[in-house]
Amino acid sequence: MTVALPREDRERGVDHDRTADVVRGFGELLLDRGRLDEQGLRRAKLAEAKGAEPLHRLLPKLGMVSEQDVAECLADALGLPLASDAEYRAASVAPERVSASFLRQARIMPLEETGTELIIATADPLDDYAISAIRLYAQKTITVKVGLPADVDAALDRLFGQKEIDGELIEAVGAADAPADDDIERLRDLASEAPVVRIVNRLIVQAVEQRASDIHIKLFEQRLRVRYRIDGLLTEGETPPVALHAAIISRLKIMAGLDIAERRLPQDGRIRLAVRGRDIDLRVATMPIMHGEAVVLRILDRASVRLELETLGYGGDKLKAYRDALKRPNGVVLVTGPTGSGKTTTLYASLAELNSEEYKILTVEDPIEYQLAGTHQVQIKPAIGLSFAHVLRAMLRHDPDVIMVGEIRDLETVDIAIQAALTGHLVFSTLHTNSAAGTLTRHVDMGVEPYLLASTLNAIVAQRLVRRLCMACRQPFEPPPSLRGEIGLPIERPATLWRAVGCAVCGGSGYAGRLCAAEVLTMAEPIRALLMERSDAGALERLAREHGMQTMFEDGVAKALIGVTTVEEVMRVSREVD
Repeated sequence: MTVALPREDRERGVDHDRTADVVRGFGELLLDRGRLDEQGLRRAKLAEAKGAEPLHRLLPKLGMVSEQDVAECLADALGLPLASDAEYRAASVAPERVSASFLRQARIMPLEETGTELIIATADPLDDYAISAIRLYAQKTITVKVGLPADVDAALDRLFGQKEIDGELIEAVGAADAPADDDIERLRDLASEAPVVRIVNRLIVQAVEQRASDIHIKLFEQRLRVRYRIDGLLTEGETPPVALHAAIISRLKIMAGLDIAERRLPQDGRIRLAVRGRDIDLRVATMPIMHGEAVVLRILDRASVRLELETLGYGGDKLKAYRDALKRPNGVVLVTGPTGSGKTTTLYASLAELNSEEYKILTVEDPIEYQLAGTHQVQIKPAIGLSFAHVLRAMLRHDPDVIMVGEIRDLETVDIAIQAALTGHLVFSTLHTNSAAGTLTRHVDMGVEPYLLASTLNAIVAQRLVRRLCMACRQPFEPPPSLRGEIGLPIERPATLWRAVGCAVCGGSGYAGRLCAAEVLTMAEPIRALLMERSDAGALERLAREHGMQTMFEDGVAKALIGVTTVEEVMRVSREVD
C-alpha cells in the first residue's frame, strides 16, 4: 500500500479510506493488541477531545504507549513496512528541493531515490499533508515506510547536522538582544518560547536515546559544555550556543519547580515527563559557579531498569549466599560502594524478591528513585527535621516486616537500624565503604559495639559497576603471559579474554550497559569471633576468603573470562578498592 500517491496510482483503485479508518480507530487497535487498557484509552480520548494532538501522537507523549508499539501498529494497520536500521545507515538521499527544516518538522527521512521513485521513512504515515508536500517537492512517486520517531530524528541529525537548527534557534530567540541576568521576567518569557523548549527537549531526548544516566551542563567563559554520562563515563554531547545558557537553565528550573531568580545557592528539584513513550524522572541539581550556574540532571528511566539480581550480574554461589541472607526473618543486610556503584538498584532488586502479601515493606529514601508497588516509601525532608533517624523511629511503630534505609549517614541511624534488627525486623541499607570487610571496621570506628554487629549482621555486599561488552562486536584474544600474571591466571590454564571493538549497535564504544562485580561476605561464626576481637579489615577479609568469599576483583575476572566484560574494566574499578 502507498500513502499520498500521485494521480496515476490513485486511478489504479487504491483504497484511500483505509487511512481515515486507522485515524478513527487507532485507540481500539492498541486496545485489541493489549498495548493499552480501557481506562488509559478513555483518558487519552478526553485529552484528544480538548484539542490536543491525535491519539497516535498523543499516547507516546503521555507515556501510555511506547513509540515502538505505535509504529508497529500503524505499519500493520496500513499495510506498510517498517524501515530497518540498515536503511537509515545506508541512506544518503538529500533532495535539494526539500529543506532540512521541513523534513525535521514533518519527521520524514528520504531513504532511497531512483529516476521515478523516492522511498521515505516517516514517523507519521497518517500525515497526508506532509507526504503530499514532499511528493510535490520531489515530483516523483512516493513509497512510504514507517519509522520510529527516534530513528528518523537521529538519521536527520546525521544527514544535516545541528548547525542549521542551532542557527534558527539563535535567530528566533534573538541572542544579540539576550536579557540581563537580573531581568527575571524576560528570562521567564524566553524560557517558555518554542525555540528554547525545543533545544531543552532535544538535550533530554538525546540523553535518553544514548542510555545516559546523567546530563552535565556547565558554562565556561566562552563556551557552554554539555556532557552525557554513558555507562559510567562522561562523553561530549552537542553544544548549544553559549548565548542561550541563561534561557536553558531557566527552562530547566521552571520544569523542576525551582526559583529562577535564585542563583546564589544550590537548588534541587524533580522533573517527570514522557520521552519516546517512556516515563522518565529527572533529578535536577543546580550549583553556582564562576561564570553562571551549572546543572546536573540524573535520569531515572524506570522502564529500562530490570530489578532482578541475575540481570544485575549476581549468580552462582554468590547469589545463593546473598539469597540465604535475604530469607532470614531478621538482621541487617548492607550494600556498600561509592556513589554510582548501583547500591540502590541492588537494594530495590532485593526488595522486589521479598515483595509479597506476607510482608509489609517500608522504605525511607533520599530521594525515592523507583516506585515499588505494594511498598510504603517515605522521602526524607531535612529542612523540616524529617531525617533518616526520625523516620526510622516512626516506622518501627507501624509494624513492618522489612525496612530499607536509603543510606546510613551517622551513628544515630546505625543504632536505630541495629535495634530494629534485634527486635525482629529485616533491615536493608547502604554505606560508602570500599570493601565488605572494611564495612565491619568502619562501624566499629563509628562507635558501634562489635557484639552488636556480630549478632545482627546477615551479609555485607561490596560492589562496583563494570561496563558490559557489546555482543555484536566483541573480539576474543589469547591473553599474554604478562596479563595472565597480573590477573592471577595460571600459565597452563587455557583461557580466552575479550576486547571491545565498537560498532553501530553500541555507538562505537564497544560496550552496552553495565553489570555488577561484587563480593558477598556472610557472617560465619569464625568471622563473628574475629570481629569481637576488633581485628582489622585485612584479617577479616583473609578469614572470609578462607570461608569461600570471592573478592570483587576475582568476580570481575570471572566475568571477563566468560566474555561479558573486559579485563580493562575490571582493573579500572578494582583500583578504587586498593
